[in-house]
Amino acid sequence: MENLFVVLGLNLAAVTGMMFCGWLISLVYKNVTLVDSLWGMGFVLIAWITFGLTEGYTGRKVLIVVLTTVWGLRLSAHLSWRNWGKGEDPRYGGWRQAGGNRFWIISLFKVFLLQALFMWVIALTIQYGQVSRMPAHFTRLDFAGLIIWMIGFLFESISDWQLARFKSDPANKGKVMDRGLWAYSRHPNYFGECLIWWGIFLIALSTAHSWWTIISPFIITAVLLKMTGIPLMEKTIVDSRPGYREYIRRTPAFIPWFPKKENL
Repeated sequence: MENLFVVLGLNLAAVTGMMFCGWLISLVYKNVTLVDSLWGMGFVLIAWITFGLTEGYTGRKVLIVVLTTVWGLRLSAHLSWRNWGKGEDPRYGGWRQAGGNRFWIISLFKVFLLQALFMWVIALTIQYGQVSRMPAHFTRLDFAGLIIWMIGFLFESISDWQLARFKSDPANKGKVMDRGLWAYSRHPNYFGECLIWWGIFLIALSTAHSWWTIISPFIITAVLLKMTGIPLMEKTIVDSRPGYREYIRRTPAFIPWFPKKENL
């Protein structure tokens, strides 16, 4: 445990440097959407730096690194493919318009460095879970966390794939995606994302004195439910897709459940 603060400090410096480089690139292309692609990669970076610097139980370290890498690479690849050649995301475009000529410097703090800080805090489970040498074996919490992570990964991956297929059909332009997993939740990808982080938290919780790392899944859940996730996303969709209000009426926002039946 003696090198925990060193690991935390180096990881914060690493993701800050990565995001600063991303900001410089965004200035060249005048597009900050790049930050979405860096999000997953930042966690992979933190996971591997921690793996190299800590002496915790090797089995748990490998488990955390593998889960983080699989999730992070898939998410970064998906977001990069989704955003390629489509200009700046409207959510960031609104900030650019509000910031005016000063957005170039505002974006460094409001977009890139802020996300670096959130990334580092959310990754506390990834970091702390690799530090402790005890218990030097897998526990029920490790297995429970793995199962929850797997369910979350399937939800996120399948729902992203379903949405990508839906959008690839020109006949669906302007329509509401309400098929597959999207028939049971308006944001099944966000639901899966939260499960992933609660799963990793349970793995970290198998180590001593790790209860405080609950801040990690709590923050990602709060961000997706109350901040830049569902509220910001639905604010832009409601006005552009007339059928979305009806979709909201019948479909749960987050936790999947059977849709409400139409009034007869």
